[in-house]
Amino acid sequence: MTVDHQYEDGIAWLHLNRPHRLNAVVPDLTEALIGGLRRAGEEGAAVVVVAGRGRAFCAGHDLREPTPEEDLRGTRARVERLQDVTREIRRFPGPVIAAVHGYALGAGCEFALACDLVVASEDASFGFPEVGVGLSVTGGVSRLLPLVVGPMRAKEALMLGERFDAATASELGLVNRVVPTGTHEDAARELAERLRERPRTALSLAKRVLDSGMDHTVEQAMSVELDHAVTTRFTAEADTGRQEFAQRRAGTGSEPGRVGDE
Repeated sequence: MTVDHQYEDGIAWLHLNRPHRLNAVVPDLTEALIGGLRRAGEEGAAVVVVAGRGRAFCAGHDLREPTPEEDLRGTRARVERLQDVTREIRRFPGPVIAAVHGYALGAGCEFALACDLVVASEDASFGFPEVGVGLSVTGGVSRLLPLVVGPMRAKEALMLGERFDAATASELGLVNRVVPTGTHEDAARELAERLRERPRTALSLAKRVLDSGMDHTVEQAMSVELDHAVTTRFTAEADTGRQEFAQRRAGTGSEPGRVGDE
């Protein structure tokens, strides 16, 4: 299974489970994560925690996977399905917590940004490398990231694609709590247990009232992102980016197959 699901006394745990690939995203993982979020709602979970097995939260899209044979319509459908992760996180009535360690790059950083709260291990590494491989962000990032860090910081993060550590992510407002390496799930559990005891209706309304001011523009942002993702998918730059990634990996033998989007 690409996502493990556990339900414990009102808390649903969703662990991305491709540790051999640093939990890099493939379509099966996208489907399993969407399914897990929906199942958590059906189970009546008060809180969801999203975490990663192995050495990373999520290292982006798996660029070691063969480039999918698809036309424009197929690309649009695949990207929209990825965006459904953001939609399901925001639709879930209670808080969704990201417990991040290791890499949170590309789609992994998008997953964390979509969550209501983020707990990060000191060893966490965040970044949006899509532009560097000729691709485009999705998941509402074009709206959510400027809201969190401001437009200038958001442009810097996307245009340069530089990684930043947990302390910097906290300074930017992307992370609520930074905890010692290896304790991120313990910290997320403590936070989830506290939230579980809060009045559910009031907690849900608190989430909704804060999201409502940007919900309609998030959908508009994802629509624009979808157009950009389809455009970049079929450019020579994207092909070159994949080739350069493969060459770097072949040259070092240690580069994680982590980044990119779509």
